[in-house]
Amino acid sequence: MLSTRLNALDAFRGLTIFLMVLVNTPGDHNHVYGPLRHADWHGWTITDAVFPSFVWIVGVAITLSLGRKLEQNVLKPALYNDIFRRTLILFTLGLFLYAFPTFPLETFRILGVLQRIAICYCITSLLFIHTSIRGQIVAIAGLLLSYALIMNFIPAPGFAPGDLSVEGNVAHYIDRIILGRHNYSQTGTWDPEGILSTLPSIATCLLGVIAGHILKTAWHINDRTQRLILIGAGLAASGLMLNTWMPINKKLWTSSFTLFMAGADFIVLGGMLWLIDGRRIVAPFRPAMIMGMNAIAIYLTSEFLITILDLTRWKEAIYNAVFSPLASPINASLLFAVTYSLLHLLLAYVLYRRNWFLKV
Repeated sequence: MLSTRLNALDAFRGLTIFLMVLVNTPGDHNHVYGPLRHADWHGWTITDAVFPSFVWIVGVAITLSLGRKLEQNVLKPALYNDIFRRTLILFTLGLFLYAFPTFPLETFRILGVLQRIAICYCITSLLFIHTSIRGQIVAIAGLLLSYALIMNFIPAPGFAPGDLSVEGNVAHYIDRIILGRHNYSQTGTWDPEGILSTLPSIATCLLGVIAGHILKTAWHINDRTQRLILIGAGLAASGLMLNTWMPINKKLWTSSFTLFMAGADFIVLGGMLWLIDGRRIVAPFRPAMIMGMNAIAIYLTSEFLITILDLTRWKEAIYNAVFSPLASPINASLLFAVTYSLLHLLLAYVLYRRNWFLKV
């Protein structure tokens, strides 16, 4: 089965979901190494790269899957049905995940990780069907420029234009007045996957589409690798230059953040493509490839299970009995996260061996 797929993409997706589980589930949230936390505001850590990488990978997969269906002359109404079905499933799963287990109708989170993926998948898929590569590049530029202009020239009431502070930026103002009590529970008044910042996240997905176009070419794998890395370097450099005007910020998903993180994704996938599908160095990446084949299932399982463990206080009991005595607080917390992530790698292997794959 592994040989029939683009192994580098599966491996990249698997590494991304492994890191997502790792950073989401420390043993003790008060004791976490800096790189495994999100940046407090401006700036970035490796943790901030996880979600945009997943969104970017969705874009790559859109080019490969929808592109194949278009080549097979699948009728567009059938494609629309498939796109809207997947979008509805992903968005509903996201709503259920954040409402579980109490389902508070007055305060449940409307937007979130899976909801953003659903929106990005839907809009990017429709753009992919109806535009050329040139049109997709224009859409990326339009989304990033529009978002940058809105954030820098339209003020939130009571604040100056271009105020990108937590309370003063216009994106969070929009979340407060539209989402109200249905924002992220840890912030209360705004959502890191909020309404306005969805615009540049769609651009992230479209940048993945561009990478997918390169992967689909008949060029030699060395040429595809070179093109991916060169484009990635240009995007990352552009993001760093734009950072002086609009800082890299994951919670705002700034245009500089979009370019910089997509650039890193181009480079990483290019390197993995050369190693795995070019040089055939597969064995070291096989666990990641297997995990990448069931990324959504692993993400959902990890989130639901940790919620149950927290509610029942089993996590606290297990951590105090097993992990806390083994090391200093910060290392014990990391050890718990690594163990939890490896358990989900084992789950992915079991699902793979049984040929069970969650597809939405």
